[in-house]
Amino acid sequence: MIHPNTILSLLPKCKTLLQFKTSHALILTTPTTINTKIIPLSKLIDFCVDSHFDEYFNYANLLFRQIHSPNVYIFNSMIKGYAKSNNPTMSLHLYKQMLQNGYSPDHFTFPFVLKACSFIYDQVSGKCVHSCILKSGFEANVYVATGLLNMYVECKNMESGLKVFDKIPKWNVVAWTCLINGYVINDQPREALEVFKEMGRWGVEANEVTMVNALIACARCRDVDTGRWVHERVCKAGYDPFVFASNSNVILATAIVEMYAKCGWLNVARELFNKMPERNIVAWNCMINAYNQYERYNEALGLFFYMLANGFCPDKATFLSVLSVCARRCVLALGETVHAYLLKSNMAKDIALATALLDMYAKNGELGSAQKIFNNSLEKKDVVMWTSMINALAIHGHGNEALSLFQIMQEDSSLVPDHITYIGVLFACSHVGLVEEAQKQFNLMTKSYGILPEKEHYSCMVDLLSRAGHFREAEKLMETMSIRPNIAIWGALLNGCQIHENIPVASQVKVRLAELEPIQSGIYALLSNIYANSGKWEEVNRTRKMMKHKRIAKTIGHSSVEMKLLTL
Repeated sequence: MIHPNTILSLLPKCKTLLQFKTSHALILTTPTTINTKIIPLSKLIDFCVDSHFDEYFNYANLLFRQIHSPNVYIFNSMIKGYAKSNNPTMSLHLYKQMLQNGYSPDHFTFPFVLKACSFIYDQVSGKCVHSCILKSGFEANVYVATGLLNMYVECKNMESGLKVFDKIPKWNVVAWTCLINGYVINDQPREALEVFKEMGRWGVEANEVTMVNALIACARCRDVDTGRWVHERVCKAGYDPFVFASNSNVILATAIVEMYAKCGWLNVARELFNKMPERNIVAWNCMINAYNQYERYNEALGLFFYMLANGFCPDKATFLSVLSVCARRCVLALGETVHAYLLKSNMAKDIALATALLDMYAKNGELGSAQKIFNNSLEKKDVVMWTSMINALAIHGHGNEALSLFQIMQEDSSLVPDHITYIGVLFACSHVGLVEEAQKQFNLMTKSYGILPEKEHYSCMVDLLSRAGHFREAEKLMETMSIRPNIAIWGALLNGCQIHENIPVASQVKVRLAELEPIQSGIYALLSNIYANSGKWEEVNRTRKMMKHKRIAKTIGHSSVEMKLLTL
């Protein structure tokens, strides 16, 4: 007769589902009592649940359903399994079934159920579990309390999370890390860094997960000084991920690279990126995106090609960055190649990628292709896609079509225009010359949607009014602005001065330009042209001498030609 312990010892050696089933058959055919059979069955369920393969978990579920009276341990195993699966809602159903069967949850049950609530952002169920925890007296258990804290911060309720944190009997590294992560995911990076520093003052040593969250916070608030300090702490703690070792942490390495990259220290970021013992797709995307954000487009594309040469398959984040580069650098051929790849891989249906493609075609002058993508989008269009199409029509001079599309968008109550939408609307009004419509939309923007005007909105309005010759209204708007006019707004006013040959206003702008250094050559060239068109050559010479005195060189125009196509 085979002893049950012998069968249990075989479980870790099982490599296939057939071997698991064989072990199960041995358990069933081994003479033993009903109660002792529950133990090996629970171990079998445990092993299946901890597996990363769906077929094993399905078999565990089948075993569970055949047990007439599962105990708390087996319930906990299944709740844990579902909490980690693609269907965490089932954890809550099993938890309710467990209560209905008269079982009392223990300190293992609650963390698993709360984890499921966190994954599906179900704060209502989480609060019910919290109430049960209070009634059963487990609120002082550090694992249960940490699970509660994580549930609240994941559900965007930092106030309740802080209350739970304050009541934890002992603040261990897991509790501190959970709180820091809460501030990070709730877009409060500076608060996250304050908690990280407070954690050190309490004498709690940060682990690698804590360091990753602190580095993400530094990246979010562009705090490179604190980021460098955290990097030093990583090395002092013996976690340096750029040292070649079998246990090198690629997630920590990527967080450090991303921190430097987002803070603009691209050379340092690239140097560390090159030193990484192991790179994943996230690390590649991090560097490509940083090059794109800081307008180093050639390096972004170069790294993209290098990534492909190293055998990495681009994902959604990669293509969003590459399409953005194609839009900004007018690299149409590469953009079309990416589009073809997305169609073949069935990724073009994704709303974010479809919007990026639309924007790429619009900025490359292919308005027809942009409209085709917009019209053929099968998924429900979000406000970003509507905004991109409105802006595309506006920049191509189709102001009336852009305004008509905006009206259609407003018919859907689920779509709320944002500040970028209104930039496109005002830009469209400016190109068509609809002064009254622009003033109406400018006022509705704040009254109906609570959007405070930004520099771009003021620039559109000043451009529209000055183009229409309404200089007094434009100057009055600039005087009442809640923000200081920048060079773009003064430039918009000068554009109108050139159209209407308004020398007095242009001279007033010239005086204000002295307060806005450094200034690029374009604004002086425009001012010089205004004086030249009116025959005021002395003013032209003064303007050019001013440029020479301030060492402002005229920006030389350039063009580029795509020489090669990439096959993805």
